[in-house]
Amino acid sequence: MKPTRSHGRQAIRPTLQPRALMDDPPEYVDVWQARIVTLFPDLFPGALGASLTGKALQDGKWQVHTHDLREYGIGKHRNVDDTPAGGGAGMVLRADVVGPAIEAAQAHARGQWPILYMSPRGRRFDQAMARDLARCDGVTVLCGRFEGVDERAIEHYGMTEVSLGDFVMTGGELAAQAMIDATVRLLPGVLGNAESTVEESHAAGLLEHPQYTRPAEWQGREIPPVLMSGHHGEIEKWRRAQSEALTQERRPDLWERLQDTD
Repeated sequence: MKPTRSHGRQAIRPTLQPRALMDDPPEYVDVWQARIVTLFPDLFPGALGASLTGKALQDGKWQVHTHDLREYGIGKHRNVDDTPAGGGAGMVLRADVVGPAIEAAQAHARGQWPILYMSPRGRRFDQAMARDLARCDGVTVLCGRFEGVDERAIEHYGMTEVSLGDFVMTGGELAAQAMIDATVRLLPGVLGNAESTVEESHAAGLLEHPQYTRPAEWQGREIPPVLMSGHHGEIEKWRRAQSEALTQERRPDLWERLQDTD
């Protein structure tokens, strides 16, 4: 009987455990994957399992797999961290714990497959990075905790540190989900309408123009007449002007970058 999924072939690897009893979903080759190295695998797929990304996940258009750091812990108590060398507050994830977990994740890697570490000191994630990741075959994401990760592990595996912004979270799991969501929605067939990604915020370096829908009047506020005119050229001009005005007002950094590019 032919497989029901046409977008990927299931990878077959030897195992002593029956597939029906395995927690991890079956792996399909040629499908974009996210490999998450985390102390909290139960947090996934989380928000990624809802809405369009969730439907695409169920349909096998992309996959998420977790690798539990605790399984690679040291000693009887599976310790994953230790005190900072040189003293200081907090704990640091050990390189000899992170390393084997990363290697387990990378055993599934193929083609272009970066290793990212969610870190407040990393490069700020943006739409351009989302597009780059969507062009890859998959990504491995290390979710930081405590005071961070032993620098030697970051250097050894050539990890790219990524940040959502200039703030600190208790862990990298939520940041990883946000980054993956922004990436997965760019994969073919996930949104259904490819044009949905063309005019949205940041697609062209500008914030998105205001959107309206029925009713034509609400609480004394009407839809701008130009949008009801049916004149597509004028509508496009209005939307462009609105995007430019919003970007100048709310994100002068983006506006300045756009002017430099032009």
